[in-house]
Amino acid sequence: MDIADLRVFEAVARTGGMGRAAAELNTVQSAVTARIRALEDALGVLLFDRHSRGVTLTPAGQRLLPYANRAQRLVEDARAAARDDGTPRGPLVLGSLETTAALRLSPLLAAYCAAWPEVDLTLRPGTTAELIAEVLAERLEGAFVCGPVNHPELIEQRIFREELALMTAPGTPSAEAALAQAGLRIVVLRAGCSYRQRLETVLAARGIVGVRLLEFGTLEAIFGSVAAGMGITLLPKGLVGPVVREGRWAVHELPPAEARVETVFIRRRDARLSSALAALLDRTRPAASLVA
Repeated sequence: MDIADLRVFEAVARTGGMGRAAAELNTVQSAVTARIRALEDALGVLLFDRHSRGVTLTPAGQRLLPYANRAQRLVEDARAAARDDGTPRGPLVLGSLETTAALRLSPLLAAYCAAWPEVDLTLRPGTTAELIAEVLAERLEGAFVCGPVNHPELIEQRIFREELALMTAPGTPSAEAALAQAGLRIVVLRAGCSYRQRLETVLAARGIVGVRLLEFGTLEAIFGSVAAGMGITLLPKGLVGPVVREGRWAVHELPPAEARVETVFIRRRDARLSSALAALLDRTRPAASLVA
């Protein structure tokens, strides 16, 4: 068994067919089939169940797949490490909360891209839960998420401190009045959003459970729904401040213990630190301290 065998195995597992894998690998189906049979013979187990629609992984194949993925990433890391001469360049794929990207990252990333124009930066939005999963799966080099994360496989570095505020339609006198209203509805991003979880915790601390949810995919939709009186939401104060000046919303402060959150940058503890990522982290260091 070698890395080429594992590459063919991963392609078949991902595409669900020998022919589809062959097309992706720019070879013939017979070569893929022969390679898979040789790999099965070497391991002494069947890796795929064959059927008319293609193939599916056997339990043995399911156990092998994470190692095949890891081996390929290790080879890619080794190739990248050999080529990395200390000058930031090449792809840098990161994740971020949508709120953090909108509120905090633009000046930081603009200065970074100006300093290192050979870096091809990609920023993917997501919830804290989604981004943690993407970093753990090594599909992102790192991500800006709501902390603390406290995961044994991750390093987290404190980047920003935020203060959350309750956002309502105009005319609501206070946060407590907003939370105590009959038929309360909360306007939130999808499950896994850290601010949604914090709002649910704030409600639970007051004995408020079972509230109705209005779930939207963008901040713009949330702003519009709150302005229309459809419910309340919880977002960083710095993000909602400019919007509130339009007069269509009201913002209410919460006690510090409920309002304060940290944005942290996470990356795998065992992953190679590329020059591109190291240069970005150097720019965040004045405001950051190591958490774990």
